[in-house]
Formats: sequence, C-alpha cells, structure tokens
Amino acid sequence: MSGGTARTRRVLMSVLVVLAVAGGVVAAVAVSSSSPEETSRRGSELPPATAAVTRGDLSDSSQVGGTLGYGRERRLNAGGAGTLTWSAGIGSTVKRDGKLYEIDGGAVRLMYGAGPMYRTLRDGDEGRDVEDLERNLAALGYTGFTVDDEYTGLTAAAVKRWQKSHGLKQTGTAGPGQIAFAPGAVRIKSAGAAVGDRVAPGRPVLDTTGSRRTVTFRVSVADSRLTRTGTRVTVDLPDGTSAAGRVTSVGRTARTGGGDDPNDKTPRVTVTVGFGDLKDVRGIDQSPVTVHLTGETRKGVLSVPVNALLALPGGGFGLQIVEHGRAREMKVRLGLFGQGRVEVSGRGLREGMRVGVPAI
Repeated sequence: MSGGTARTRRVLMSVLVVLAVAGGVVAAVAVSSSSPEETSRRGSELPPATAAVTRGDLSDSSQVGGTLGYGRERRLNAGGAGTLTWSAGIGSTVKRDGKLYEIDGGAVRLMYGAGPMYRTLRDGDEGRDVEDLERNLAALGYTGFTVDDEYTGLTAAAVKRWQKSHGLKQTGTAGPGQIAFAPGAVRIKSAGAAVGDRVAPGRPVLDTTGSRRTVTFRVSVADSRLTRTGTRVTVDLPDGTSAAGRVTSVGRTARTGGGDDPNDKTPRVTVTVGFGDLKDVRGIDQSPVTVHLTGETRKGVLSVPVNALLALPGGGFGLQIVEHGRAREMKVRLGLFGQGRVEVSGRGLREGMRVGVPAI
C-alpha cells in the first residue's frame, strides 16, 4: 500500500470540521480538495484501517459545565424608616406570609407577586398590585371578595382579618410597611443591613434568591437548539449523584465569553435548569456541576465514524467501501452528527459494510 491514501487521509482529518446547523440534521464539513487522479487512486487502494457501518440510535448529545444555585437574585429594600430589629437568617427560606424582617418591631411579611409593593393600598385603588394582594389573601383563607384589580370595602374587610391574625392595628389598608412582594418563596442569601442599623425606605435590607435549586450554564448560539424550554437533561451533582431536570428558561441575549478558554469570543446564551424532585438535589451553593444534554435522536439509522468521510471532487461526500480485498468509493448523504459518528444513507449501503478510516 502506498503512502498516498494515508497522506490524503491525514490531510483530510487535519481540516475536518463539523458544524451542527440550527435544524440539527445536516452538517457542513470542510475538507481539503483532491485532484481526480488522487481520488481515483485512493478509491482503489486499501485504507490503513476500517470501521463498520452500524445501525442503531444516534443522538447529538453533549455535556457542559454549569453552576448549582438557587435561582434569580432579588434585593429587598426597606419599606419604612426606623431601626432594623430582626431579619430572617441567611440560608433560611421564607414562604407566603412569613416574616422577612422587622422595623421598630413591626414585621414585613412576604406575599407572592410579580411587581413591588410600592404604595399603601386602600378602598378605591386599582391596579396589578391590588390583584396580587387579593390573590394572596384568598390563598391564606381571607376571602369574601372577588379577586380582581379593584380594592373594595370587601377587600379592606379581608385585610382587617389578616391584620388581626398577626396582632396588628386593623386599618384595612396595606402597604410596604407590612408587605413585600416576590414571585414565590425566597431564600435569604445575604443581609444588606445589620440588626440595630437605622434604615430608610429604599435602603437594601436583604438579598434573596428563589427557594428552589437550579443550575445555570452557557451554551453557544449554535448549540442552543439542544436546550429548548422543557428539554430533559441530567445533571451530575457535587456529591457524585445525578438528578433529572428540565430546561426552564433560555436567555434571549447572546454574550461572548463564558467558555473554558478565556480568549474564546463565541456568542453564548444562559440556560437555566429546574428540578422536579428537590430531594435528589444536594450540594453547596455555587458548586460546579456537569449537565448532560441530549438533543435530537434518530432511531435505527446507519452511521459511520466522522473520520470515514471523504470529500468528492464533484461535490458532496462519500465513503471508501472495502469488500473482498478491494476498495471502492460510494457517494452518501449525510444526516445527524453526534457521538463522533454521522448518519449516512446511500444506494447499496448496508449494515456491516467496512469503510476506510485513518490509522489509529
């Protein structure tokens, strides 16, 4: 066997690049060109090694590094002026109607809402904050009104019952001196003020995160198709266990950096993973984890190692088929790339055929 084919293979492998496109089905492969004479010669010469054409499932899975955390961070500012007399402990979780902090002995409690509690609500007010308050009152059992965006006398009566249950003056009004809104239960990450400090409205009191464990990681825009919302993933946790999760959000703004190479300028988006069974998720906050992504899966397809591909002089790609001590070229169509293999199809291509590959 001459060195021509081996040299051609080595040149091919030195410039082989596989780029998954957004559809995840076809890939572009850049290889060196060969003259017709070289192509004819390599087609008849036996390769240095062969691999089998196999039939099975092929997926474009991958793994990326991520960070175990607790969800989006939010800052809670003081709703009134006075001395901070108590605050929830760092690492603790506060749920609906739970105490976040106290100013001059008066508690500010958590209720769930998308926006801030920025005003004192009373009979006649309207708005989204009114509806958020009413939804919380109803969830806590203080009913008797219609949940809508109108603060009525019936709403005020429910507020008075809520105030009575906490030993408060029954004013029928509610504002930032008694309530702070967050989208859900919160975990106290750090304190913005110490007990005994004088605080004023708008001054940071607590930094919080969501109460549920999450994992965040960054992927290139090209690979973001593997991380659509709802996609199942597996996360290897710091304690050596694994947990099943789902992608809950994918960033809509690409930013450069975030890879292992500090000089990498590849645009990436941030992806967040949530977990259904939180009992299986353990680990210190901000611990590194590994996320296994499984993209598209093709069932029962023929595939070959990526390095078996040959660039054909007329365009397209082929394989060097080895049978009965002879070699010939066969043009093939490419499909999904994954796990170091590529889906191939072509007239006469069968499972078990041997194809030429570079020497190991």
